[in-house]
Amino acid sequence: MRLITKNLLLTCLITASYGFVGCTPNAASPQVAKTDHANQRGQKDGDEHGKGKSEHAHDGWWCNEHGVPEAECALCNSRIAADFQKKGDWCKEHDRPDSQCFICHPEKLDAYAARYEAKFGKKPPKPDLN
Repeated sequence: MRLITKNLLLTCLITASYGFVGCTPNAASPQVAKTDHANQRGQKDGDEHGKGKSEHAHDGWWCNEHGVPEAECALCNSRIAADFQKKGDWCKEHDRPDSQCFICHPEKLDAYAARYEAKFGKKPPKPDLN
């Protein structure tokens, strides 16, 4: 009986230690965590995100920079952009999905803003339209 109790206790300690060691990002290498996050979102290092503008976090629901939900932001994620292009939903002039081209279709900005307002009860941040 004592042996079973010791084994159970040892198993619990080992399992708990994995949680402390395995789940923390490497503080000495923040760039690795940033790159891994970008790769999880389908982006490559050097993706055209923001075309040279400062990057933003992609962990929220909304892309403040482009005015759409992150899961639909073709300007932040090359895989999503490819899906829009396959569907023929692409504004060649502004290099973004036509359904998200607020330059050609300012009324679509209002539709996305309404989704943000429905979720958060306030107006979204103004996106960069360039």
